[in-house]
Amino acid sequence: MSMTRRSMLAAAPAVLSAQSRADKLKVAFIGTGNRGSFLLRHGLELADFEVVAVCDILPDRVDNAASAVAKKGGKAKTYTDFRKMLDEMKEIDAVVLATPDYTHREFDIEILGRGKHLYAEKPLALTVEDCKAVAKAAAAAKGVFQVGFQLRHDPNRNAAMQWIKSGKAGKVLQCHGIRHGGDLPRDIPWYFDKTKCGDIVTDQGIHILDLFRWAVGKPPLRCYGDGGTTLFVNDPPGRTVMDHYSLIYEFEGGAQINFSHHYFDPPGFTGIQERVFGSEGAVDLPKAEFAPRTERKRIQLEVPDAGKDSTYMSLAAFASNVMERKRPLNDAQSALEATLVALMGTKAIYEKRVVTWTEIAGGS
Repeated sequence: MSMTRRSMLAAAPAVLSAQSRADKLKVAFIGTGNRGSFLLRHGLELADFEVVAVCDILPDRVDNAASAVAKKGGKAKTYTDFRKMLDEMKEIDAVVLATPDYTHREFDIEILGRGKHLYAEKPLALTVEDCKAVAKAAAAAKGVFQVGFQLRHDPNRNAAMQWIKSGKAGKVLQCHGIRHGGDLPRDIPWYFDKTKCGDIVTDQGIHILDLFRWAVGKPPLRCYGDGGTTLFVNDPPGRTVMDHYSLIYEFEGGAQINFSHHYFDPPGFTGIQERVFGSEGAVDLPKAEFAPRTERKRIQLEVPDAGKDSTYMSLAAFASNVMERKRPLNDAQSALEATLVALMGTKAIYEKRVVTWTEIAGGS
């Protein structure tokens, strides 16, 4: 059957659309609550993603996620059991996982064992042994494994880190961080149970600690800290996580991390600060600014992709890593060290003593 020029032109969009779909990664989202729905929203903006399935143990969340996919012109099958989903949908290429922290070890290892590419939210796990088990599974996996330390992909922070890594700030001497804000959202009960979230260093502060460890370029030698709950005592009822702490990490060569984190900051009073001080000057990571040590001025750094959301950029990097088989910036080994740094700090706070890296990491 011959085709006229007009019929060929009419058919072209359908052909191109089919080619486009074939080139996309077929992606499933597991966990579509607070963080998961945010990831899904950005994932639906990626040209390289075709969301084919959504999964959550709560049916209303699954329905909301499927509706979000439909509004973007897609169609996602719905599941409340991720194993059943993976059994039935062999065509899934990649998974984006955003389930509670205490599920990470089990779910990560299962998905990696199925040969899927995996973008998994931090932390790696809640114990040293479980973290090492996930890292071991990732090393043996066929798929790409990227962990959700999205601040590494924030345009400003990434540009600032490249400035530091280029040596323009000189030798890193000290990292100073503040994460002060209001308390955790009351509608997510597991946030307040330290057996499920690992407490607030591991669940929340880990992002800034990861950036600072990246800046220094190696794990710390030792850590000391203190913290507890002084305002939100048994609020909400049964609360076992802290509402404040401070940590000091020391590194070979004398560098330090000094980090303060609390949940009773007045709105707009302190907020978040992440600054790296070097022998040649200081770098403000969120602002992508450099201040020479001997001059009273600020230099605005060049920022590729300025203004783009860190989660979107992190997912875009994941798609690129999968399609080009590249090693993620936030891979299993990086995530292992970041999570062990957080566990190290938590142990120091709980036991009110100096904790060493060797004690925590052993031979890792």
